[in-house]
Amino acid sequence: MRIALVVNAGAGGGTDAAALEHALAAAGAEVETHPFAALDDLELEGIDRLVIAAGDGGVGSAAERASRAGISFAVVPSGTANDFAGFLDLPDDPADAARLAADPAARTRTLDVGRSGRIPFLNAAACGLSVAAAENAGPLKKALGAAAYAVGAVRAGVSEDACSYRVVVDGEEVFSGAAWQVIVSGTGAFGNGSEVEPADPSDGMLDVTVLHGGSRAALPLRAWGMRRGGLTDQDGVAHFRGRDIVVEGVNAWNVDGELCEQPDAGHFSLDGRVDVVVP
Repeated sequence: MRIALVVNAGAGGGTDAAALEHALAAAGAEVETHPFAALDDLELEGIDRLVIAAGDGGVGSAAERASRAGISFAVVPSGTANDFAGFLDLPDDPADAARLAADPAARTRTLDVGRSGRIPFLNAAACGLSVAAAENAGPLKKALGAAAYAVGAVRAGVSEDACSYRVVVDGEEVFSGAAWQVIVSGTGAFGNGSEVEPADPSDGMLDVTVLHGGSRAALPLRAWGMRRGGLTDQDGVAHFRGRDIVVEGVNAWNVDGELCEQPDAGHFSLDGRVDVVVP
């Protein structure tokens, strides 16, 4: 099997590219290694599988590139939270993940690739409290690791205010008013273990969850629903599905853990499908 290995050396967990290349070769693969910055311009003709060693912020780009090339892709979790890997129960250990990635007979799962403006994503894009939580967590990641997300979320919950948004799903306005957060989901996994349960990344639809504005006292219940399930069943939480989503009134988004302020980031669509290697 011929593998193109793409390594994001700046990912939170760090990656030993040489060790990973060796592990893939030991599993029988012929490996070409590239930096993450070269991903968009990779020549993938003759390549059987794209393997990405990165955190959640790099996985969407790899999925989109593999989809365009018509090949499968595999993930070696290398970030801080690794929500995508957790959603698919991928191995935490790099050597185990490499063996799975190099297995030509490994099972694959077909997923939809979403797009936030020009940015491909697989997990979720969120505005409001999610952006503030990510900004708060950033400086704490080195010291606290994945726990930085929980601290960031608590700080955001006590300091930020609800904002006014307009949400349009497939051309129909479904919400207009104050909200703490709007989440557009693929897998629905985000924030180091939070999730939007009804989201199905294989159904050809994007899920939209709106946390209505109101009393700050309701936020712990929302957080509990994200962690333990049942968020979209709570009063004050609306849930929609569609293929084309527009969210107006947003200055910044948290897209698969990366902050984004591009003007078109609030326009969400589907951009093909991709086969990802799973245990």
